[in-house]
Amino acid sequence: MNDFSDTALTPETATLLIVDDVPENLEVLAELLQSRYRVRAAQSGARALQVACTPPRPDLILLDVMMPDMDGFEVAARLRADPATRDIPVIFVTALDGVQEEEHGLELGAVDYISKPLRPSIVLARVNTQLELKRARDHLRDHNEFLEAEVARRMGENQLIQDVSIRALARLAEIRDPEMGYHLQRTQAYVELLARSLRDHPRFADTLTPRTILLLGKSAPLHDIGKVGIPDHILLKPGKLTPDEWEIMKTHAKLGSDAIELAEKDEAQPVAFLTFAKEIARHHHERWDGSGYPDGLRGDEIPLSARLMALADVFDALTTRRVYKAPMSMETARRIIVEGRGNHFDPDVVDAFLAAFDGFAEIALHYRDEFPEIDAPQSTTARD
Repeated sequence: MNDFSDTALTPETATLLIVDDVPENLEVLAELLQSRYRVRAAQSGARALQVACTPPRPDLILLDVMMPDMDGFEVAARLRADPATRDIPVIFVTALDGVQEEEHGLELGAVDYISKPLRPSIVLARVNTQLELKRARDHLRDHNEFLEAEVARRMGENQLIQDVSIRALARLAEIRDPEMGYHLQRTQAYVELLARSLRDHPRFADTLTPRTILLLGKSAPLHDIGKVGIPDHILLKPGKLTPDEWEIMKTHAKLGSDAIELAEKDEAQPVAFLTFAKEIARHHHERWDGSGYPDGLRGDEIPLSARLMALADVFDALTTRRVYKAPMSMETARRIIVEGRGNHFDPDVVDAFLAAFDGFAEIALHYRDEFPEIDAPQSTTARD
């Protein structure tokens, strides 16, 4: 069946699809509608489904009910089931005048029901009403999509600002120590890798959701922010610290958590990643057996975020050059981490480290530092 058209139509003219198995009925509807609208026609249900999916797509479908092979009810059901056509309004045009048939059509999603024989004024009024309603729905949908896109854009900008701010704060500690290199990137990646490796573990599955893992990654770079408060002669000392110097060095954990806590107080509501950042900053030097600092927490008393960072930080300190030590090999660092299982580190976190060891090695290689070779005192102690 050919489409009906009028040379006076504009690109903004609504497109109607009329469906009827009787050619004379199509001619009558086309004669009535084509002066106002772009009219397409289909003489069967199967053809109607094809036309509805091809441009120009109809803005409204006038659908006969009583057709052979596939009746109008089935056509309407298939239109509604297809995402490409489900939002096209359908008006049933039929000689059936039973209440049950009309109710069934409306249940299938029809927006109106026109009975035959057709009265031109009724048809034009119903068509115009439904097209106006569709234009209003389309406008509302487009407006909502614009608002959603704008919200997403602004959230993206806010997220970028937040990420840059986190990185800038974390860099404050690095500026104090030019040998830190890619320490932040490595430890962040190590923490994320450990968290992903543990997300299906019975102990951690409820905690390590995708959002939590994301927040852990965001907060990890702030773990050493407290080092901005440590004097240079201690932070950059090339040899072993004295007991008094060591006590001052250990204060960086509390200094960092206190600084983050002050930042939290400036916010009207809790900021999730700052909660993790505060935990990590204060407790990433705690030890599983309770011999760590600053609070001597033991076992599960230590926040999971800090337990992950504890291993990530020590591994990075062992395998990279510091002013007070030369780097160790990956295998040596691996052995030291294993020796710390159950005393320094959560045993399950160590097991996750061993399972993901190749990933740790890849991260270390990807973010390797390129400092000039210098002689450095050997040490098996990670001071970070």
